[in-house]
Amino acid sequence: MALPRLEELKSTVPNVRVEVSGKRGISGFRFRKIEVAETYTQFDDQPKLEQVLPIANRYLDWYATGKLDRLDVVYTKYFNAAKQTPVIETLLPLTSLTGDEPPAESTKKIEYEFLPSAESILEEVVPSSFRAKLFKCFLDAAVSEQIARMVAMKSATKSASDMIKSLSTAYNRARQSQITGEIMEILGGVEALKQ
Repeated sequence: MALPRLEELKSTVPNVRVEVSGKRGISGFRFRKIEVAETYTQFDDQPKLEQVLPIANRYLDWYATGKLDRLDVVYTKYFNAAKQTPVIETLLPLTSLTGDEPPAESTKKIEYEFLPSAESILEEVVPSSFRAKLFKCFLDAAVSEQIARMVAMKSATKSASDMIKSLSTAYNRARQSQITGEIMEILGGVEALKQ
């Protein structure tokens, strides 16, 4: 999913920077010989906010100074234990905080008074919202990976149980056949002694 978006951006934007988190993603981009500007491998199974904050702050600084026009994040979004889907989200520039646009009929002008000023509130809320969204991307990806591991282990366990049953049945049949053969030999020997 990341590769078509990357090609699309390269065709419209002169300077595209790729940063990748995770060993699989890094090896996938290296295999395809796509230049990666920055890699992140410090995240464990449970990413921590302290690990994501430096990355988020760097993006915010770049966006504020004009070094960054937009930030697209490709990750596996967690919906529930049965559904995780790869998605592309544009985190910068921020649209609305909820992602919903106001209805077209709301054209009434309502004035609000903010204390402190609306600008100072936005200066605090918008960066915090971005940091939370980026952190959520890392958390969703980590949870999705754990779910995939859990499903793979469950499948492997079921396959191993099925193989154990099959091999036990084959072993028991072979053992029973051998025992039957030995009994037949003994009975044949007894019959030969009687004559």
